[in-house]
Amino acid sequence: MPGGRLTQQERQQIALGLADGLAYAEIARRLDRPTSTITREVMRNGGPTAYRAELAHRATEHRAHRRRPAAARGADTPPQAHGRDVEAVRAYEETFTTAVMAAGTPKMMSRVLACLTLTDTGSLTASELAQRLQVSPASISKAVTFLESQGLVRRERDERRRERYVVDDDVWYESMMASARSTAGMVEIFRRGVPVLGPDTPAGVRLENVARFLDFVSESIARAAEQARDILYAKPATTPDDTA
Repeated sequence: MPGGRLTQQERQQIALGLADGLAYAEIARRLDRPTSTITREVMRNGGPTAYRAELAHRATEHRAHRRRPAAARGADTPPQAHGRDVEAVRAYEETFTTAVMAAGTPKMMSRVLACLTLTDTGSLTASELAQRLQVSPASISKAVTFLESQGLVRRERDERRRERYVVDDDVWYESMMASARSTAGMVEIFRRGVPVLGPDTPAGVRLENVARFLDFVSESIARAAEQARDILYAKPATTPDDTA
């Protein structure tokens, strides 16, 4: 399997594949590249509907030239604990970010979520995030506000009274529950339209069917989240026979 950067010819093949409606996995198979490489390439350069090979190639070259001085200084590369490979961590963070973007989260919000998730503490201050991601505090504030509204990040104060942004196990649980509540809200909206359009009309029947489907999905998400939380995060029971 070839490694290294994508060539201009490969980018042209990606553009042709997207125009033909091929999935990322199929384009990757034809180029003998990982699917994550194709996904990251497309999402970085306009998405599947706006991807252009020439523009993507020039943008990549520009990013490479712009990064070289920073790489030499090492200012944007925090030290890695536990003997981790710096480049491997950086590549995985990029893959993680791309996956979150593909799920519909904007780029900056995805970068902040990835940065928080991949820290051992699971929490960073606004200034720490801004330094790691090399962006302005205003960008961090906007991203955190969005992530907080989605239930993916919470705020807390540390011993120095600084505001920290936190990602932990309960945050993902709360996010799933927020998704379930949002889906339940859509159920109410659909059912409100049934008597308006008429329960025996095609449109009314359609709304009722969608409402029933979403109602089932919402309940299933909430039930699964509760069960997973109880099972995965429960502390093991102790007995009188337990010894240290």
